[in-house]
Amino acid sequence: MDILLDTHMLLWWLADDDRLSKKARELVADPANTLSISAATAWEIAIKQALGKVTVDGTLEEAVREQGFVLLRVTFSHAAETLMLPAIHRDPFDRMLVAQARVENLQLLTADPHILRYPANVIEA
Repeated sequence: MDILLDTHMLLWWLADDDRLSKKARELVADPANTLSISAATAWEIAIKQALGKVTVDGTLEEAVREQGFVLLRVTFSHAAETLMLPAIHRDPFDRMLVAQARVENLQLLTADPHILRYPANVIEA
């Protein structure tokens, strides 16, 4: 399965956080799955780090690469797809992840109830 991790899923995985569900842990740990991390997630985490809301051991890119995750760039097609999304909520990072999942035909792994309402291939974690 090709999976795009929502930002909180990545942070919870890296921190071995108890909020990460058993289902999510199994999906991320399964070597048969290809796991992608968006550049939008890196940007969102960088903002949260600058505000002191989040810490990551080492650099985020190193942590992501060590896990074997695929780095997903943000493209014009992804940005254009955000226009096709209903106005469920205003978070631009979440909207970008939904758009990327739609364009790239990825399953978006999330525990965010807002994202679960979008018309996309979403896996509730």
